Order: sequence, then C-alpha cells, then structure tokens
Amino acid sequence: MKKLFSFIGLILLIGCSHSSKLTSQPKGNFLGAFEDDYGIEYKITTTQFIQEPRITYNIIEWNSKEQYIITQNAADNPSEANLFTRIDYVELPGMEPFTWGFCYTIYNAASAKIAKATAAADKNNPKKGCGGYPFSRMKKMD
Repeated sequence: MKKLFSFIGLILLIGCSHSSKLTSQPKGNFLGAFEDDYGIEYKITTTQFIQEPRITYNIIEWNSKEQYIITQNAADNPSEANLFTRIDYVELPGMEPFTWGFCYTIYNAASAKIAKATAAADKNNPKKGCGGYPFSRMKKMD
C-alpha cells in the first residue's frame, strides 16, 4: 500500500510539473529592469509588471504566443485600482538599444475577461498601433 501511495504521489508530481510547463511564460528578454524611451523605469517579473515609482500590475495571464499580458491593477495604484489591464507587446529588431515595446491596450477594464477580449494593439505598426500612439520602447537597464 505504501508503494502505491508513493507511485500516486510521483504521478501527481510529474503531472503538476508537466502542467506548469504548459503555462505560458515570457519568451525572449522581457523580464528584468527596463527604461522606456520616455525615461520611465520598469521592473518586470513573471508575476508583476511594475511602472516605477508606484504603479503595479499583478499578472494573471502571460500569453507569449499572442504577445499580451492580462493583469489586475494593484489596490494601491494611484488610479484604476483593482481594475484590469491588457498589455500588448512586440519585439523590435533593429531598434537597439530598444529591444521591445508595449502598449497599455486597455487599463480600466471591469474584469479580466473584458481586458482579454479587447482588440489587440496593432503590433505591425509600433509607431501608431497603440490607439494612434507609438508603443513605449523598452531597453534593458544595466
């Protein structure tokens, strides 16, 4: 019986490990400390997108295939607290030192479902694809 429980535990552990690999994670160089082309600093982890000095977006979903993040705005954000945000992003080859850009596609959705259903920013037009404005270009901070 003890071997049976050990075997079941091993199967569950393998199953949990496998399912966590299926969770979309950021591809490329999207994690770390960054500065945008307006001089604003950011810290990005797999769980938070922080715009310094005090705006925090808690990541609910990171969809690396379609290049967007769904977040819930932190309760202590100066505006749009507890609402939901869709952040679309795109790689920017040939724009060094900027390597990628992002757009707050919607930042005040009433639910994650609404944020996710919001039409994506136009990643093929990073100069005007963010509601008529450019994506914020990001460069890695040393």
